[in-house]
Amino acid sequence: MASIPIIIKHSGKRHEVELDPTSTGETLKYQLFSLTGVEPDRQKVLIKGGQLKDDTPLSALNAKPGQTFMMMGTPGQGSESLGRPKEAVKFLEDMTEAEVAQQAGATPAGLQNLGNTCYLNSTLQTLRGIPELQEELQKYRPSNSSGQSGLSDLSNFGLGGLDSTRDLAASLRDLFRQMSKTQEGIPPLMFLQALRTVFPQFAQRDRNGHGYAQQDAEEAWSQILNQLRSKVTITDENGGSTSQISFVDKYLAGQFESVIKCDDPAVIEVDEEPIESSDIFFKLDCHIGKETNHLADGIMAGLEEQIEKQSPTLERNALYTKKSRIARLPKYLTVHFVRFFWKRETQKKAKIMRKVTFPAELDVVEFCTEQLQKQLVPVRDKVREIRKDELDVDRSRKRQMLSQQREEKQKNNESEAGESLEPMQKKKAASENKGKASDKDGDTTMEEETFKTDAEHEAEKLAAIKVAKQELYDLVKQNGSDDSGTNQSGLYELRGVITHQGASADSGHYTAYVKQDSKSDDAQTGSKRREGDDSKWWWFNDDKVTEVEAEKIETLAGGGETHSALILLYRAIDLPKLD
Repeated sequence: MASIPIIIKHSGKRHEVELDPTSTGETLKYQLFSLTGVEPDRQKVLIKGGQLKDDTPLSALNAKPGQTFMMMGTPGQGSESLGRPKEAVKFLEDMTEAEVAQQAGATPAGLQNLGNTCYLNSTLQTLRGIPELQEELQKYRPSNSSGQSGLSDLSNFGLGGLDSTRDLAASLRDLFRQMSKTQEGIPPLMFLQALRTVFPQFAQRDRNGHGYAQQDAEEAWSQILNQLRSKVTITDENGGSTSQISFVDKYLAGQFESVIKCDDPAVIEVDEEPIESSDIFFKLDCHIGKETNHLADGIMAGLEEQIEKQSPTLERNALYTKKSRIARLPKYLTVHFVRFFWKRETQKKAKIMRKVTFPAELDVVEFCTEQLQKQLVPVRDKVREIRKDELDVDRSRKRQMLSQQREEKQKNNESEAGESLEPMQKKKAASENKGKASDKDGDTTMEEETFKTDAEHEAEKLAAIKVAKQELYDLVKQNGSDDSGTNQSGLYELRGVITHQGASADSGHYTAYVKQDSKSDDAQTGSKRREGDDSKWWWFNDDKVTEVEAEKIETLAGGGETHSALILLYRAIDLPKLD
């Protein structure tokens, strides 16, 4: 379809533009950006029915040659007039391996299996999905490395500093740095050596004498986090004061408040005082029983357990019930499916095959203390309100676009039909239309009721959303917490899944799924994805890395010896941003 020459008026100037009917509004806005210097997101191109949207087909404008459109908007602060790029354009084939690996959307590096090390590879790939951890590790310097800075700097060249052979955090820093510079599968030799040095259990040999034994990914996850907790500290700013805190404590640790009550009838009669305690946790356990069908069922079962302990009242052992609730929610929440148990007959860790579903978005409010619920519920409900309103606006825009397309198509069809009529037929048709328009009874025509346009409805909705967002941040401010390491809404988004295939922890195969960072701004607002915008995941099967659809994650609920979720990594949703 041939382009159409149109005129765009902006700030008293006229710009001649070639409109391509096969493209969208976004393309036209970038054309205007090159002419006016006004960024596309700051442009308002006025068309019939409202404002030009990015996804509006330009064919729907039915523009005529020489037609004039009005544009409003000014360049943002810091924008510069277009000119020759400061740096020469570099094509993909001219980039180094490291430059290609660091491009947006590039396939990440895999990890080679060094002999039953899939448990470690899947754990490391999931941990690498925490950007804050990557950032802090790059700043990390071992506290005992004074006088060895020259040797430690070898890690900058991917060689691994001498300190990394004795320090798990330094070794992980070097490994992540190497992985960021390639798309190939690399052997995690230095980190594996450090892990086996610090935790000899991972150097256990296979019973059959064939290399090293398979290990449990959950044990590797827990041991690595314990080391990072003691090694990686950050400066924490909260309430106007600063302090040093462990990275793990800030971003991955929660807090339980527990109450222990005796179940023995003899103790209940004398009203023995319950025992209250507070404990730090680094993962929630999802216990799997005969009636466990969903993640929430297993988590709730894990928060209530029976223990046997000495009763000071009875002066003997008695059964107690320990009921725990969450008093602090970390930004990153780890959930562990307790699928493995010790089977005496085979002297192995057997696996519970039961299917347990889990959500892409997890609401944990019901697992929290009453005090924390009072803070979370208003914020959570306000987030959901904003999401619903934003979704309504999107759907309304789509309906407007479809309606506009149908109207334009109908007009074109009528125009083509009218041109095919003979002169006498046109005259007859005009006479009939005139007769239909006249009022035979001579009644006075009622004035038409004035309705709001779609654009006016949308403007009102957007204004209401803006008010709701301000109310949301007022609620957060009222809670008195500006800790970036916590969850303010009680809602989590699934970011990583470690799976196990097989019937035993001592065998089988581990892989990891890590969600890709969204390329759209919507993912950073806390809003749900637009309809039809399916998110993508990376599947890490040792050194083989594959892109998969979100639907694949739904198949990891278990139910057999196929890949089933063992560890889930959730991240607190980002709150909607103020415009």
